[in-house]
Amino acid sequence: MGSAIAVKKNGGFDPNTFLATIGDGRKILSIPKKQVIFAQGDEADAVFYVQTGKVRLSVVSKIGKEATIAIVSAGNFFGEGSLAGQLLRMGSAAAMTDCEILRVEKKTMMDALHREPALSEMFVAYLLGRNIRYEEDLVDQLFNSSEKRLARVLLLLAHFGKEGIPETVVPKISQETLAEMVGTTRSRVSFFMNRFRKLGFIHYAGGTEGALQVHSSLLNVVLHD
Repeated sequence: MGSAIAVKKNGGFDPNTFLATIGDGRKILSIPKKQVIFAQGDEADAVFYVQTGKVRLSVVSKIGKEATIAIVSAGNFFGEGSLAGQLLRMGSAAAMTDCEILRVEKKTMMDALHREPALSEMFVAYLLGRNIRYEEDLVDQLFNSSEKRLARVLLLLAHFGKEGIPETVVPKISQETLAEMVGTTRSRVSFFMNRFRKLGFIHYAGGTEGALQVHSSLLNVVLHD
């Protein structure tokens, strides 16, 4: 397959088209909400790319305590540890919504990265961005209050800063999951969520999905000393 198939008319690289036509060793999966994509301890033999939906990454300790590592949305990879010699999955991945997931076998992805510079550049940029996010998370945990950490998590989930307009978070994230991501208790999350709602920073849209609208004014909590 020639790389031209992934190039738009304006000359830009289209990762969706390229990944969808990568050839043998890839499969598009339709994953219903709450279904496990892979479990902790499974063989790490593929990389995944989210085409639509949201995926929750989590890990369970030896004593059975579960923690949410990240929420992965459309346009992002997960499971890339397999490319760096990871033999078994260090955590689990499950669909938070109905998802369309592209599964690319390890060898196929490695071959494509070596063959296609545009894909390689996109993937490296993703890895660098993710590492920066992890560093920011560490600083957040060490120096910021749980209220600020919760505000930052909500803004990240709402994609604040991408084209300047937060999007509705669907589905509603449970307070238990938010507590795991923030590193605090559910009661503290409940207290701050109620406070954010009263101040007009967030809005519960209701409905079957319990959609949560995050407003840009929530940034005031993060910036306020």
